[in-house]
Amino acid sequence: MMTGFKIGDVELNNRVILAPMAGVCNPAFRLIAKEFGAGLVCAEMVSDKGILYENERTMQMLYVDDREKPLSLQIYGGSKETLVQAAQYVDANTNADIIDINMGCPVPKVTKCDAGAKWLLDPDKVYEMVHAVSQAVDKPVTVKMRTGWDSHHIYCVDNVRAAEAGGAKAVAIHGRTRSQKYEGVADWNIIGEAKRAVTIPIIGNGDVQTPQDAKRMIDEIGVDGVMIGRAALGNPWMLYQTIQYLESGTLSVEPTPREKIDICLLHAERLVALKGEDLAVREMRTHVAWYLKGLSGNGHVRKALFDTNTHTGLQKLLHEYVETLEMNAVHA
Repeated sequence: MMTGFKIGDVELNNRVILAPMAGVCNPAFRLIAKEFGAGLVCAEMVSDKGILYENERTMQMLYVDDREKPLSLQIYGGSKETLVQAAQYVDANTNADIIDINMGCPVPKVTKCDAGAKWLLDPDKVYEMVHAVSQAVDKPVTVKMRTGWDSHHIYCVDNVRAAEAGGAKAVAIHGRTRSQKYEGVADWNIIGEAKRAVTIPIIGNGDVQTPQDAKRMIDEIGVDGVMIGRAALGNPWMLYQTIQYLESGTLSVEPTPREKIDICLLHAERLVALKGEDLAVREMRTHVAWYLKGLSGNGHVRKALFDTNTHTGLQKLLHEYVETLEMNAVHA
């Protein structure tokens, strides 16, 4: 039976963590992940400048529903002063439990302002930034990083040591370099080397597509927790199944089409409440396609989504689809 672990003074009741995915990990999706048992949910990354300029969209991204806790809020930025000020704002004005610093984002608009994965080239910078932030706040500080900048610059072990020395209470490592983005295969061995080099918890991320992958990563690599990202898109059952599998060794049953559509509709309802009908329905098109993955005859629904602009229209489309599926199953 596997129990959770602690990040600083924050108790996680299991080892399964929802990764911070940009454009996805808003309160509507995070709450579903929490209801499916995730031990920790991470909010999508927020720019330090956006916080300091009190940009309206950024401020909305700092909202945390109490039901989501424990929650980690991720910030990024290139200058020590602004990153520290943003962390202090999050520390004082949000009910997040953990402040995470992004050192993994491969997107050029982030790396060219000397943020995200850019730090992976310089362990001294990792130490300096983490130390400055962790000294300035009360909440535990963690880091999310990649193994390296590219295959020639993999300083993962040094970077993790630097983060620990700077006061980080845990590090999540995506087993790819910045230049790999999301391609190729995640290198779990480097994560294992980093784990053996420090005493703080290490969370493994990358290519955890099944509950069995998660168990293998914990057993073979020795990580304290697994971070699940893309495998949970449209499939929060993956989180629940992984927790069950780690705790009891049994695989729970796959959801029925009706269960999938019900959660998809709940997701839509929460997103509408959060962002308003227009934006929510547009954003849900991508999510609906993820929820429909593997369900038969979903092509026409995916096409019809692009002509659907209202919440009622979306509900009607999905209800009709699942009813057709169930009728076909009866007559099969």
